[in-house]
Amino acid sequence: MTALPSALASPRLRAALLRLAAVAGLLLAGAAQAAPPYSGTIYLAPNLITAADPTEYVGASYIGQAPRQMFDRRVNAFVVYNAFLFDVAFANGYHVEAQVNPEFGSPAAAYAEVDHYARVVGRLPRALRTHLATLWIHRGDQPFGGGNNNLLIHTGSYAADYIARGILEETLAHEATHTSIDPNHAAAFGWLMAQAWDREYISTYARDNPTREDLAETFLMWLAVRHGMARIPPDVAYNVLTTVPNRLAYFDQLRPDLAPYVYTHP
Repeated sequence: MTALPSALASPRLRAALLRLAAVAGLLLAGAAQAAPPYSGTIYLAPNLITAADPTEYVGASYIGQAPRQMFDRRVNAFVVYNAFLFDVAFANGYHVEAQVNPEFGSPAAAYAEVDHYARVVGRLPRALRTHLATLWIHRGDQPFGGGNNNLLIHTGSYAADYIARGILEETLAHEATHTSIDPNHAAAFGWLMAQAWDREYISTYARDNPTREDLAETFLMWLAVRHGMARIPPDVAYNVLTTVPNRLAYFDQLRPDLAPYVYTHP
């Protein structure tokens, strides 16, 4: 699960912040960095958000067919398609445009995909939908993506695997973090300092992609240990709390709007 191509900050500012964080990390490196406890975080808590949870999705209305530029992982490029378009409404008055590849053949077939995935998006905390403007939906065996005020969905084998494992909601939460939280926080000095103070990463995916994936890998775990503790294994909670406490504190101070997420501490 990767962020789509985007520019989060000016290269000069980003480089300066990273240098400062690196210096802080060297000053704090009194112990060797431990190996991350997990390879990735979307697989750790399949019950964190479930199909039984409330959704703010209200409905989708077909508004016609028109050209739209959409990112397609099958060709790893932006492509202009004559997409089926839908206005997707959520309960808090928020609207996004769903753009569906014409390969689905008809507005009715496209609507079935929009209705299915928008219902899941409506279960995500509002904080993960604040920057969301569009949904791109294609066929194809490719992972989901986030960024560019968008969520990218391919409906082939990856989507089937997310559903089979019970992590469809968690995967979209990860990608929506790229969309709505990365732009203001992935290069923020406070976040970079939290990384430096923790010294460790919650997953190898975060460690190997610290500027692109660490925030999304960690936010899902913050949601789990701060608001969904009853839905995760105790060992996962322990590892998260002891591995990335400063990152957790960073999200604490943001006080994100989590509606309609149901608080489920023991």
